[in-house]
Amino acid sequence: MTPSHPQDIPDSLSAPNGTNGGPVLGSDGLPPEAADRNSWAFGLKHRLHQHLLTAVASIPVDQLSEQELRLDVYRAAQAICQQNAWTLTLGEQEALADHVLTEFLGPIDGLLKDHEISDIIINGPRQLFVEKHGRLETTDFAFRNENHLLLVVRRLMAASGRRLDATTPMADARLSDGSRLNAVLKPPALNGPLVSIRRLGTRPLTVEDLLANESITKEMLDFLAACVRARISMIISGGTGSGKTTLMNALSRYIPNSERLVTIEEAAELELQQSHVAKMEATQAGQDGEGTAVTIRDLIRNSLRMRPDRIIVGECRGAEALEMLQAMNTGHEGSLTSIHANSARDALTRIELMIGLAGLNLPIWAIRSLIASSVTLIVQVSRLPGGKRKIVTIAEIAGMEGETVSMHDLFEYVQTGVDESHVVQGYFRATGIRPQCLHKLMVRGAKLPVELFADRRLQTVRNREADR
Repeated sequence: MTPSHPQDIPDSLSAPNGTNGGPVLGSDGLPPEAADRNSWAFGLKHRLHQHLLTAVASIPVDQLSEQELRLDVYRAAQAICQQNAWTLTLGEQEALADHVLTEFLGPIDGLLKDHEISDIIINGPRQLFVEKHGRLETTDFAFRNENHLLLVVRRLMAASGRRLDATTPMADARLSDGSRLNAVLKPPALNGPLVSIRRLGTRPLTVEDLLANESITKEMLDFLAACVRARISMIISGGTGSGKTTLMNALSRYIPNSERLVTIEEAAELELQQSHVAKMEATQAGQDGEGTAVTIRDLIRNSLRMRPDRIIVGECRGAEALEMLQAMNTGHEGSLTSIHANSARDALTRIELMIGLAGLNLPIWAIRSLIASSVTLIVQVSRLPGGKRKIVTIAEIAGMEGETVSMHDLFEYVQTGVDESHVVQGYFRATGIRPQCLHKLMVRGAKLPVELFADRRLQTVRNREADR
């Protein structure tokens, strides 16, 4: 049975007869009857496409999973074809449905599948940037309007249980693939909804990756690995996107599998390989005031009753820093956390300010004494010009000198300039200072040669291969 043409597709689209008796080809190189069928099929698919866009607009996109949404669109395509007596194969219907779904939900779905993208940044419906290999790049993607963008964002956030509306105009959420999403509505955003998505890689970066990327040298890694094994408490400091979580994941491989670990995060990003890991995540109060919020500070307090060997806090941002230091100082040595700071010395100042948020009015000398007795190492990571991420300082806290925390650098990255592509140039070096924790490492079975810390320029993996 020959299907009827849709009314809005004219018969004049078929090719004219030839003048020399030979077969006449259309502009696409096909015989007239084939060109006619193709024109009809194109028109039919275009009309179904328009019907599907209208149908999808009535589906509660932000309340459905991707599988449920796709199934609803497939059903809508079948229903539209049946109502209009259009004959399209099931494969053609599903292909059109997939195309409409991709178009309606915007470009984010496709970008989330690109493993080279580490960040997706949206400034309103007309500006979308991505970060690849440490560099921001503009894209040609755009959303129809602000409502379209909001629909897509709320759909992504639906599984996390986080709300984003006029009463809660700013929100953090963890996506199903582990990526972290932050969204700000208008207002307070001025140029439309602002969205940032921090992607997780297809696999966590390992220490071998860090060595290959020249983010660290073998000597520095040997020292940090020994410190982790020997339960030396440390803080990883750095700016946004500098690689703090990546380094924590990589160093966690040196924690013995026999230990019980408790991880606490605002949005779960840590991927530890040990078998005995208790994971907890802070939560917000439910919609309409239902339930109570559970903060990082609440979780740290509770974790002390869970018999942890080590407590790993994804990031300290406020008063929970006090509980974290107390945990490090009361039988949970080897614990890890990260904070935002531009240098190792700035990290100490940040900790002091965060402890001040606890509202206990502690004297400054008591706060600094607590820091000096709880934390041994501060590892500073940075994202440098050109997008390269490196460990720029490994500093040891050496105690108190009066009311000042004494600290010295053991390893550092010395920047010498940038190349023609504005990529950072420099080298790693050992400062020549022998760490005070060497004896503790030795008695805990992680002895290191003192020559490891001799004042010299250190070679990366690529430098050593080039010398060979």
